[in-house]
Amino acid sequence: MEDMNEVVKEIHGSIMALSKEYPEETKAFMNLLQATGKPKVLSTKDKELIAVALSVAAKCHWCIGFHVKNALDAGATKEELVEASYVAVTMAGGPALMYMQLVLKAIEDFSKE
Repeated sequence: MEDMNEVVKEIHGSIMALSKEYPEETKAFMNLLQATGKPKVLSTKDKELIAVALSVAAKCHWCIGFHVKNALDAGATKEELVEASYVAVTMAGGPALMYMQLVLKAIEDFSKE
């Protein structure tokens, strides 16, 4: 498994490349991401835990890396991340369970910083 720090760097590189070629669309997505991430009724941590669960259910390793990092930065614990991931497994089954290993890898990689 690749280092999740590298996955996050890859995401940033992709967003930068897309921004140059498709600035309007990329800016619109980034504005949506920023607007929905702001704390309102739900805290940023809660929103990132939801995003981790959805990332596991969607089987997106880039999303898992991105949102685990954001959740940890927002104060989420390993236990909260694992519990949110198991909610995804409840909804998405065995394949989602296999993607939980990426959550654990991301927690490990980001904890080394």
